[in-house]
Amino acid sequence: MLRWLRERYLLVLGSIYIYNEHRGYTAIDRVIEAVRARTPDDLALIAAIESHRVDERKHYMMFRRWFERRGSMPLDVDRTFGHIDRFVEIIFRTPIDKLDTQAVIDRDELFERLCRVIALTERRGYKQVETLLKNRLVLDDPILTRIFRIIHKDEPSHWAPYEAWLVAHGRRRPRWWERAIDAFIHSELLFIKLPWLFLNPWVGRRTAWPDARDDEAYGDRPLPARAHAAA
Repeated sequence: MLRWLRERYLLVLGSIYIYNEHRGYTAIDRVIEAVRARTPDDLALIAAIESHRVDERKHYMMFRRWFERRGSMPLDVDRTFGHIDRFVEIIFRTPIDKLDTQAVIDRDELFERLCRVIALTERRGYKQVETLLKNRLVLDDPILTRIFRIIHKDEPSHWAPYEAWLVAHGRRRPRWWERAIDAFIHSELLFIKLPWLFLNPWVGRRTAWPDARDDEAYGDRPLPARAHAAA
């Protein structure tokens, strides 16, 4: 029984993370598109966001290989379990896939809002990884522990370019209500959605990896050179 509980917990955890890492790098593709259109000469910002994209893809591949070693597929979770999905839906009142990229390109206030959402999401992810690295169930799995240690090392560079843009352009930092939304989304996932997923025997497994249809869903975008090495 204890073994089943442990395996179920790790399955749920891995399934949520592999979804969010995949959502992360595919969503960043649209951010890169917006930045290149807005400020094509800001090579430092473009490079920093591309590096973020490379890391998210790398993290996704680490979770995929973890599942492959276990000989299993993740649970078939969707945007209900995505932190950035919920944040964008609340702040922009539209799902990520329907976010008007052209409007974000044209309007500074929308790009500013997006930078705050991404920075808050990445900082939340860092705190969550710190918690997981104290979790006995995670620490008992040496490969999963190594994955989270790598994520913990990479994470601070992920919120840095977005916060730096806000400072450089005299834009405000997140206010209390934006932080409250971030905390609400995290609590909703931790105390409602995760237990529901853990206890629900009818949630099936994925039949294909999340990246199987990347070209179809997000366009055939070539990866930056560093991304090929990470993948």
